[in-house]
Formats: sequence, structure tokens, C-alpha cells
Amino acid sequence: MNRTLFTLLFALTATFGGRLSAQYAYLTPGGACTTPRYEVRAAWLTTLSGLDWPRTRGEAAQKAELCRMLDALQETGINVVLLQTRVRGTVVYPSTLEPWDACLSGSAGKPGWDALAFAVDECHRRGMELHAWVVCFPIGKARAVAALGKQSLPARRPELCVRAGDEWLMDPGVPATADYLAALCREMAERYDIDGVHLDYIRYPERTIPFNDAATFRRYGRGNLRAWRTANVTRCVEQIYSAVKRVKPWIKLSCSPVGKYADLPRQSSMGWNARDAVFQEAQEWLRRGQMDWLLPMMYFDGQHFYPFAADWQAEASGRIVAPGLGIYLLDKREKNWSLAQVTRQLSYLRQLGCGGAGFFRTRFLLDNHKGLRDFLADEFYARRCLTPPMTWQDSVPPARPALRLTPGEKSVRLSWTPSTDDSGLPVRYNVYHHPTDTAFDARRARLVAVRLDTTAYEHRPALPSARYGLFAVTAVDRYGNESAPAVGVRRPSARVLPHGTKKTPR
Repeated sequence: MNRTLFTLLFALTATFGGRLSAQYAYLTPGGACTTPRYEVRAAWLTTLSGLDWPRTRGEAAQKAELCRMLDALQETGINVVLLQTRVRGTVVYPSTLEPWDACLSGSAGKPGWDALAFAVDECHRRGMELHAWVVCFPIGKARAVAALGKQSLPARRPELCVRAGDEWLMDPGVPATADYLAALCREMAERYDIDGVHLDYIRYPERTIPFNDAATFRRYGRGNLRAWRTANVTRCVEQIYSAVKRVKPWIKLSCSPVGKYADLPRQSSMGWNARDAVFQEAQEWLRRGQMDWLLPMMYFDGQHFYPFAADWQAEASGRIVAPGLGIYLLDKREKNWSLAQVTRQLSYLRQLGCGGAGFFRTRFLLDNHKGLRDFLADEFYARRCLTPPMTWQDSVPPARPALRLTPGEKSVRLSWTPSTDDSGLPVRYNVYHHPTDTAFDARRARLVAVRLDTTAYEHRPALPSARYGLFAVTAVDRYGNESAPAVGVRRPSARVLPHGTKKTPR
């Protein structure tokens, strides 16, 4: 998006006071807004104090609870789960670097079970991506850190930590902080088939926290304090990105910066923005290729949302911007937003051409506050879609498979030859269907299966008529590139009657 278009969009939002009506929200230059083929539909799944999950005790109960939540997210149309994996200097998997979080066993430092491995498998089984959500600099309240004793990060690596009031934080100004976080993210990338690493709190604390890095600046700093702090955060991003990509270059690195990047020519950020308040050069990270996705925390509305959303997308640099929406604000105990406030934001982001949206948090989505989940499942996300391919990392699609259709009594079996990719890595497969088309059109065909790791699929629809029509299979590499489709068409035979008709006796 160029600056002229950004100015027009800003003028539009200013004219309507940031409250776009439904009729404007769905209009596009080419007509009605349609579901894009690629879109991020993410949900933050918080494990801190079991806010989203787990609410139960015991491994079996927690696994069952998580499966129910993932089923519900899949039915809603979510395709990316951001699982809080590093919570506050603690983790939800057996790490060689950090102790167990309390959410699994009930006691911090006490061994639990490998929630990350289970979540990866269950998300992939449902055709969803799993991104390990890493809380970077916050370590926890002083009381919680003290309870961990010698296992806590301040006890093990005091040189990386600083106390700020009743909180402990990692100090971004200490060069070894970047090394430590990069090693932790590398451990996750090496040991798990995660699709992404999502960085949270990759920033300096806000002014209300009594953070004092004067001693660190004297030891490591030079020149301007603001520039030094900015460089410290960027160094952490660079080292994490390099560490993850060296292990598995297809893993997406994303972060959730503060929701306003900087003041705009016609709109102030009111002193709270990513670049100047907490030293996050997030748009620069995209330009430099140090970040794949951004999910800025846009937990506000009106003039504080629309012009800043347009700015994020205008500076996307060919990568993915999928703003995070504060759906917790629908709750009566928060700001009691109306459903229309969220649906307008969603429609506006799609109109802008953003890469999608994220929802904070999962519990508010699954509790169907103000009917949001119904709106997504029945309307906005009614058509399944894929996450955007990482064409900046790799743009060569796999070879096209060869498809065979085998009719059954109440189903159609699809089988295909294995595909190959130039990376030498295994590929996955997507299955499409359209009841009337005879030529494949990705804009019309419906995705019926995603990320299959087998070369066969049984299509067993509820309606007999849905057993006919066009079927297509594509191979997908680890970067999201799809092959040309392998297409087969099944037509009803002369002896097959339309659904609902009766035979006429002779």
C-alpha cells in the first residue's frame, strides 16, 4: 500500500470518527468483500495461571480439556494457535534451560508433562499451526520467583536479571540476554515440529514500572540512551531469528508489538507506542527481514485503531501484518464493547489487505462473548483458508501429485502419488471440493482437508450430492507453497438419482 492510499484510508476513518458502518466495511473496489485464499486467523492460548488453559488438574484431564478447546477453535475457523510456552521464566515442556511452570502440576518447578509436544500433534491433526508463544523479558513477581528458589532465573543467572519494584525482568542491555533467549528458542525449534516462535514483551517496560538500567548503561552503553535501548531490543530479535532459522528456516518468527508504532501526521499515539515508548523498531524488523509476521496488540477502537492499522499495513514490506484484537473488551467487566465494534475491525483489516487477525484471548472467543464465535464460524470464517506462504524465504512449489478417485457406497476415496519438493523435506497435502465446477478455481473450491501427511483421504459428506463434482489435491511444502492441483471430476451415473427423489415403480 502506498502513502496516497494510506492518506485516503486515514481520511475515511477520520470522517467516520473511526466507526465504519457495516456497508462500508464490506465494500471493495471490485465489489463485495470475499474470503481471501490465505489469511492468518490466530488465537492466543494463555497458560499463565491457567487463564485459558488448563483449568483442570492431572495429565489426562488436561489433555482432554485441550482437545475440546482445539476442536472448538477449529470449528470457529482458527488456523493458528499461539500457545504460551515460556510463561514467566518457566516453561510447559521438559527444558534443559528453564524450570516447569506451575500451570501443569500446580507447583512451579515441579515436573509436569510435555504439553508442547502434545499441542503440536493435536493442532497438526486438526490442520492448524502451532506457534510457541515466548514471553521474553518479564520473569515474574518477586514472590513467585522466590518460591522457585535455586531454579529461578535470578538465582541461576543473576547477571541477566534486574528487580523493578515487585517484579523481576531480564535486562535487554546485557548482551548475554540475547544469547539466552536465542538458546531457549533454538531448543524449542530443534526438539519440536512447531510452525512458529511468537515473541511477547520483546520490549523495555513501560514507564510505570520502576526499571533502572543506569548501571547496565554505564557498563555496556555508549552514546544516546534511547538509541542504545533500541539497539538492545533489536539485537535480541536478530539473534533469536538467526538461531531459529539456522535450525529450521521454515519456522515463522513473529511478535506482538505495542499496537501503535509511532505518532502519525494526523493522529497522536498519546505517548504509548512501540518505537518511542518501549523501543520496538517493529516496522524496521520487517524491512530488514528480521521478522516474518507482526501481530500488533491493537486493543482499542475508533481513532486509536483505524489509522494505526492502516499504518501497520502500509509498512508491511511484503511480509505479514495480522493485528491482534482485544476481544476481552467485549466482557461486561472490561469495556463492554458491542459485537459490531469487533466485526467492523475485522472487516476493515480484510479490506486493507492485512494478512489476517489474532484474538486475545482464547477463553473470550470460546465463551462466545456477544456472539463473536457464532459470527466467525457462520459468516466471516465460514470458508476455511490457509496461512500465507513464506515466499520471501522460499517460493518454489512442490511437484504436482497424480490423483485417483474411487467411488464408494457413501463416500469417495481420493488417493494420489507422493509429491517431492526441492528442499528434500516431506510435503503435506490439501484437499479441495466443489460440487459443480469442472475446472479448478481456488477462489471457489472449498478446503475439506488441510496438512495431510498421508496420500489418501476418504471424503464422506452428509449429503449424497456432495459426493460428486470436482476434487483436487495439492502438495504443500514447509514454507506454504502449493503445487499445481491434481484434479478429478466425479459425475453421477445414469442410474444415480438426485437426492430426495423416489423411484417410479414399473
